[in-house]
Amino acid sequence: MTAPGRRLPKGGGLPWTLRLEPRLAAPRWLSPALTAGALVLALAISAAILAIVGANPGKVFLHIVSSSLGSAGAISDTLVKSTPLILTGLACSLAFRMRLWNIGAEGQLLLGAWAASAVVLVPLVPAGAPAIVVLPAMLVAGFLGGALWGLIPGLLRTRFGVNEIIATLMLNSIAFAWIQYWVFGPWTEGGFQMSKRFSQEAWLPRLSDLAASIPALRGLTVHGGFLIALVAAGVVWLIVQRSAWGYEIRLIGDNSRAARYAGIRIARNVLLVFAVSGGLAGIAGMAEISGVVHRLQDNFSPGYGYTAIIVAYLAKFHPLRVVPVAILFGGLILAGREIQPSGVPAMIQGIILFCLIASEVFLRYRVGITRRMPAAAGHAGRRG
Repeated sequence: MTAPGRRLPKGGGLPWTLRLEPRLAAPRWLSPALTAGALVLALAISAAILAIVGANPGKVFLHIVSSSLGSAGAISDTLVKSTPLILTGLACSLAFRMRLWNIGAEGQLLLGAWAASAVVLVPLVPAGAPAIVVLPAMLVAGFLGGALWGLIPGLLRTRFGVNEIIATLMLNSIAFAWIQYWVFGPWTEGGFQMSKRFSQEAWLPRLSDLAASIPALRGLTVHGGFLIALVAAGVVWLIVQRSAWGYEIRLIGDNSRAARYAGIRIARNVLLVFAVSGGLAGIAGMAEISGVVHRLQDNFSPGYGYTAIIVAYLAKFHPLRVVPVAILFGGLILAGREIQPSGVPAMIQGIILFCLIASEVFLRYRVGITRRMPAAAGHAGRRG
């Protein structure tokens, strides 16, 4: 059915009208084409804004590329920044694939980091335990912390019909306040907004640790969390594309009524997806505190959970595509440390998200052009 076009005023206007007509099926090439077009448009808008404020867009974009990919050290730092983005991007992609709008990856990351820190700071493992014991325990704790935080909006939705966007956004604020309480209170080191430094058994290994035997690795900061993120991407892909549970997730996301008619337990799947999604974000928190900062501290995340929403959208919710997209955004975050004003990367991210969401309209609708009948012909037709 064609959406009604807007009538032009009599005696003027263009000789045609535009209509948005629902698509029965979008061609396969359209989605990647719209994504590429949205990126080009976003960069063009960003360049225009930079030019308006007096900056040189070409120099800004070249600086972003050189500071994130211009050397082995820059690439290493980019991969470090991309590690939590891969994991939180997977968390968002899994939930979004089932049309669950989990905007709470940031809070789930924070709770995962807190739970992983508890393994060392409480401690939950004996003091002096080797890394082969401490690191897996932190990984499991991080997953469980994020999963439990993710279950809360799942329960609110399935039991009380609470919108998950509102619930997850509110839980992000609570998680941030929870971290602040611990780093300013029971776990503070000398009254500063951070815990004491973890023992080296709680540090994820880095490439630079092998520099004694391989000098070329000196200064490279990539840590074991990046390998964990790659494994997680493969596992999520297998779950979504090759498992019976993944089929249920995709069917619910595509047509929840058909899924319910087929006997699929939607409430159970909502809870499971929220738990696994939150657990992936929790692992991101564990990787960040164990591989980068080596302590729990205030504001250790620059908003990875929010950037992950853009990563998931740009990857079209495909787990394997999340990896290269997260690396690109990791470079954008890294470049933000050297650009003045540093809000430029955040501005570009926001414009990209806006353009991506806007492009979704053309996946569901096509633009139809209808020529207007000249006024004289219209009167003649009525007289006839």
